[in-house]
Amino acid sequence: MAGQDSDLEKTELPSQRKLDKAREDGQVARSRELSTFMGLVAGGAGLWMMGEVLGQGMLRLLHNGLTLDRALAFNIELMVPRLHDLFMDILLTFVPFLVMLVLVALLSPLLMSGWLFSPKALQPKFGKLNPFSGIKRMFSAHSLIELVKALGKAILVGGIGAWVVWANRDEVMQLVSEPVVRAIPHLNNMIWWSYAAIMAGMVLIVVIDVPFQLYEHTKKLKMTKEEVRQEGKETEGNPQVKGRIRSMQREIARRRMMSEIPTADVVVTNPTHYSVALKYSEDKMRAPIVVAKGSHLLAAKIKEIAKEHNVPILEAPPLARALHKHSELGAPIPEALYTAVAEVLAYVYQLRRYKKQGGVKPVKPGELPVPKELDPLTKELAEAAAD
Repeated sequence: MAGQDSDLEKTELPSQRKLDKAREDGQVARSRELSTFMGLVAGGAGLWMMGEVLGQGMLRLLHNGLTLDRALAFNIELMVPRLHDLFMDILLTFVPFLVMLVLVALLSPLLMSGWLFSPKALQPKFGKLNPFSGIKRMFSAHSLIELVKALGKAILVGGIGAWVVWANRDEVMQLVSEPVVRAIPHLNNMIWWSYAAIMAGMVLIVVIDVPFQLYEHTKKLKMTKEEVRQEGKETEGNPQVKGRIRSMQREIARRRMMSEIPTADVVVTNPTHYSVALKYSEDKMRAPIVVAKGSHLLAAKIKEIAKEHNVPILEAPPLARALHKHSELGAPIPEALYTAVAEVLAYVYQLRRYKKQGGVKPVKPGELPVPKELDPLTKELAEAAAD
């Protein structure tokens, strides 16, 4: 039971297949703090670069908006074009700044997970409308962590802001008594210092939140050992099914091989351990080919079929061992065995002519010229003697 329980615990890191599937479903690591930080950076940079232009535009808008033309006051038809011109002026003034903020808001999530467009993420999920599920999510561990993060962020950012104001309290009080010409640049300088201090605090929040979100995403996708095994079966195939397929393939190949034995010219045997059926056609083949081979029971079956179809059987142990070891089905024999096989085929052709025409019965070839390095038994005996 303990082993079964451990198999059901999510202790394994997610596989690449599960990560890819989660990405297809739109499930990737996201950090809201990173997006907020990038938005604040973009906003500050935009105000720094376009502050003068925006300031001039705002002064122009205030001047035009607060300037009252007597003709407009007594002609309602002129009010709509006037409002339209003011609106277009506002739009043209702030559009570059707003476009930059929108682009940063869209591109900042790419820093963690890259580009992702998932239609599945856009599909409606009616299960989220269930109030009980909503209540469960509200009081979940994830919601508690998010609450702690929000409180921590508020305390950190608010504390930094309060510290900046308190540290500059004398300068803040002096703003009331300063002329407007001096007070506005002074206030602007204080705002930028406050912004820099708050951004430093945001950096700390981002440095903590990004690794945490990556960890949470990986933890959420963790797999049980049973899921890993099941995925392995789905990816590589069920071992039992694969074994069954290989068995069927071997059976088909064996039947095909057995059907070729009646067309062979000769079967060379060990005599009991190996059997190799050879075929040669001078017009169609460059060298004799192996149409069937086997050992032990399969070797006996090859000889049985050969006898049924009157295929000559020749006992030549070294040649049978060498052919079985170094030849492939349907492939020509090794060149080193050409001479030995040529003697065998010559004997077979003479035997065939003798059975048809009579005369002197051919003598079975004696010791065939089989290279010792191709005979497994001779090689094994040599290695044993050397040891």
